[in-house]
Amino acid sequence: MPSVPDHYSLLGIPRNATQAEIKKAYFEAAQRSHPDKQSGPGQTERFLQIQQAYEVLSDKNKRARYDSTLPPEPPPPIKTEILYSRHSLVHLDDAQMIYVLLEFSADKAASQNKTAPLNVCLVIDRSTSMQGQKMDVLKATAIRLLRELRPNDLFGLVTFSDRAEVVLPIQYGHENLKSESRVQMIQPSGSTEILSGLQAGLAEVRQSFDPSRINHIVMLTDGHTYGDEQACLDLAREAAEQGIGISALGIGSDWNDTFLDALANRTGGNSIYISKPEDIQTLLSQKFQHLSRTFAEDVNLELSLNKDVSLTYAFRLQPEAGPLPPENSIQLGAILRDAPLRVLLEFTLKPLGKKADHVRIMDGRVKTNVPQEIPPVYSTPLVLSRSVTLKSDSEPPPQQIVQAMSRLSLYRMQEKARKAVNEGQYDKASRHLTYLATHLLAQGERSLAKTVLLEADQIQRNHTLSEAGQKTIKYGTRALLMPGQVEGQNP
Repeated sequence: MPSVPDHYSLLGIPRNATQAEIKKAYFEAAQRSHPDKQSGPGQTERFLQIQQAYEVLSDKNKRARYDSTLPPEPPPPIKTEILYSRHSLVHLDDAQMIYVLLEFSADKAASQNKTAPLNVCLVIDRSTSMQGQKMDVLKATAIRLLRELRPNDLFGLVTFSDRAEVVLPIQYGHENLKSESRVQMIQPSGSTEILSGLQAGLAEVRQSFDPSRINHIVMLTDGHTYGDEQACLDLAREAAEQGIGISALGIGSDWNDTFLDALANRTGGNSIYISKPEDIQTLLSQKFQHLSRTFAEDVNLELSLNKDVSLTYAFRLQPEAGPLPPENSIQLGAILRDAPLRVLLEFTLKPLGKKADHVRIMDGRVKTNVPQEIPPVYSTPLVLSRSVTLKSDSEPPPQQIVQAMSRLSLYRMQEKARKAVNEGQYDKASRHLTYLATHLLAQGERSLAKTVLLEADQIQRNHTLSEAGQKTIKYGTRALLMPGQVEGQNP
């Protein structure tokens, strides 16, 4: 690997970046690496390199001369596969729907023996409600993670209640005894204010941000935050723009799963339900193992839809299942060395004109950061289109889509039940859950089906879902979409 990264790598952009993308990347890189904010060895030199990179790439003639000195750009180390639920669309006077399954996987040759080091901050809720077993297990797990860090990993730890404290500044190889002692001294007190914790955690990760690392925040909480939700979501969007992911783990039942889902979704991360304190170690350790296996992070889909097409639903099937916001810019998540990123998109099309023989569903571009590659950022076009025929297509959908939609239908049933409860349609909500329980029993998911039936009865009696029950159902049906269900995630 060259000692001085090329100009594109320094700014974290692909070679086909626009001038607007170059300018934006420069300002972000310059802010992160400014000597006033960074005092580590080599930071001044890196800041000057970033200045030089922008000076060259922002000038059309200088950029052309520089590009002529570069070796041919290697093919992207990411393979893309596209599957459609329908071979063709039909001339109809009604709207019609089509599903598209996108799969992004690491090239086997490129992913061999390439492991990106971490730049991760663990952000822990230490409010009064965390006292007892939850905090004891969490501190023990944090110490275990410290001991398992690889030599090149950067790790920090922040706690928060109504204010945040940096317990372990993000750095290499913590002195174990001293660091473990500081972790052991954490004492619960105060109320839950997630914004303060996120701000402190993000500041730590920003300080050591490096495109060649996995830059991530892992946050744990057991309670609601009040009044700062929008500020948290805005901060998450900032993190996403800078290539920093956020994952959120909720302990027990007294936390806002809708909020944590939205928070993590903005960065391509996910939320995880920890039903019992004794499961903290297993699920938090699995989260760090997942980060250590990441081949490509910050996979972003920018899409421009046909005026007669709308994206009505988006869901990540693996490596970590979860809903995605159906927007024009979607953070899809990460690609692991040994597991692909699979996303299911649902498009609704307005009635097609009689003369149309082909429909371009969307024009898009997938931007991917592969930390161990030079350059690390790849941007590739993604176009979705279908032919239009007079008769319905008799060819069955690909089996992968059939299986994905079958499993996803269980998750969407619980979504419909929650929506019906919120709208005061209690009989409808109860019917959705009864139908869901029937399907779960048919698949042998007896424990989860029992919880679903209890919640259906709860709706009839109290016109509400229990906090624990709705989380068990939501994350239980979500786990069914993943290749292997996480032990301990569903009681």
